Amino acid sequence: MSYIALYRKWRPQTFDEIKGQEAIVTTLRNQIEANRIGHAYLFCGTRGTGKTSAAKVFAKAVNCEHPVNGNPCGQCKSCQSIADGSSLNVIEMDAASNRGVDDARQIKEGVVYSPTDAKYKVYIIDEAHQITKDAFNALLKTLEEPPSYVIFILATTEPQKIPITILSRCQRYDFKRIDMDTLEDRLREVADREGIKTEDKAIKYIASKAEGGMRDALSLLDQCSSFFLGKEITYERALEVLGAVATSVFSIFLRDLCARSVTDSINLIDRILMQGRDITQFVSDFIWYMRNVLLAKSAEDISEVIDIASENLAALQKEAEAISEEQLLRFIRVFSELLNDMKFSSQKRVLTELAVIRICRPQMQKNLDSLNDRLKIIEDLIESGELSKESYEREVKASSPMEPASEREKKRSAKEEAMNLPKATIDELKEICSKWAAIASATPDMYSSCIRRATPSVRPESGKLVIQFGDETLLYLCNDESFKKSMDEAFAKVIGREVEYEITSEHSAAEKGEYFPPASIFGTEVIVDDSDFD
Repeated sequence: MSYIALYRKWRPQTFDEIKGQEAIVTTLRNQIEANRIGHAYLFCGTRGTGKTSAAKVFAKAVNCEHPVNGNPCGQCKSCQSIADGSSLNVIEMDAASNRGVDDARQIKEGVVYSPTDAKYKVYIIDEAHQITKDAFNALLKTLEEPPSYVIFILATTEPQKIPITILSRCQRYDFKRIDMDTLEDRLREVADREGIKTEDKAIKYIASKAEGGMRDALSLLDQCSSFFLGKEITYERALEVLGAVATSVFSIFLRDLCARSVTDSINLIDRILMQGRDITQFVSDFIWYMRNVLLAKSAEDISEVIDIASENLAALQKEAEAISEEQLLRFIRVFSELLNDMKFSSQKRVLTELAVIRICRPQMQKNLDSLNDRLKIIEDLIESGELSKESYEREVKASSPMEPASEREKKRSAKEEAMNLPKATIDELKEICSKWAAIASATPDMYSSCIRRATPSVRPESGKLVIQFGDETLLYLCNDESFKKSMDEAFAKVIGREVEYEITSEHSAAEKGEYFPPASIFGTEVIVDDSDFD
């Protein structure tokens, strides 16, 4: 026998096997047990939630010769003929291809004939919303007062398109999206019975990608098991098959955007494409990731809304604290517009890169969101006492223009004081400054763009290295043990020794009345080579 897809092979055969729709199942079973069966039903809900499966189980149950607690026995002649599709008493129709008046007329003519060797003749009409208005009108009287042995079951994903005259004649049942726990349990059950080895994290990921649809979940499991035939399905392998990326990549991308680093953001997109990932899927998933960050920032308790591991939730909340709601809303709007434009474009990569530039270069835009971003830059400069045309251009263009005279005087005095440091300390700072790009590239991607935006500076009174960020957001994202460990490893790899340092931001230093001159005052400029980040 030819291979049968998992979602077909494991289609529910009894009410007990229908997962995630307990209220509907209980109601239908009670109707059968009490012999209070209606003449017309409307099953509506999103794809893959069990509408057609429930209709077939219901058709078997009402015609079963030996029902058990409202469930079909599955052994009698009626149950078996319905299961293998040979029954003349259950008529399945696809309204997408049988939607006209002539098709409605055939139904009206067919209901005249009573069922053969069964109690009821059941009409299951899938995608019922595609039936034309005239065809619905032709069916209206038959649907309202059919013969006692006829049952209509209409299934649809768009109940709002069903005429109200039809809705009022049907018992309506709304199939909800299936929760993650139920999907995971069913996937594990099917995987075990099929002999498919799976990693728990992979099961969770597949369930999340199904978006509440059991059929989608089983199809994705089928796809992964076919690609890695005979091998264990791990999280990384699931990502590879489904063309998706790990959550950590979204974190890196968001940090690159916050750092307004066009180079790092576009390099990340290039790496994703080179790995064979689908750029449209990446953008869609990134929007969902930003939605989670926004909820983590806006809601008090999101554990019930966002179904992720506790350690990932903690990281999400940390990122939420470091970015403003206005920025997140702007990012979501830009990428939502991008996702919509991608549907009609053959140059998806170009559109994505343009969206990145729009976000990282708000001065290029004249809409309200970009003006808000530009105002935020000005507000930050006012708070730090460094507002000037030059400092503004430095922030929006990530360049190093001339500074105001007062700042130059301040740096000159700091330079004179710093030059009194011991020779070894000066040489060490010069070496760190000259190799700053290599140090940044030696850190994980999630930190490299932030480090590139930082300035290696010096504390004049002690000669110690100070890593100074121009943006308070970047300081917050890097102020953790993971960053410190990464920097220690980068210093050891590039310079070959341990370096004592501290981190701060220009704003924090200004609030404390401190000033840390860049290490480049010793005569060695920081040279950023893009090839170091390939």
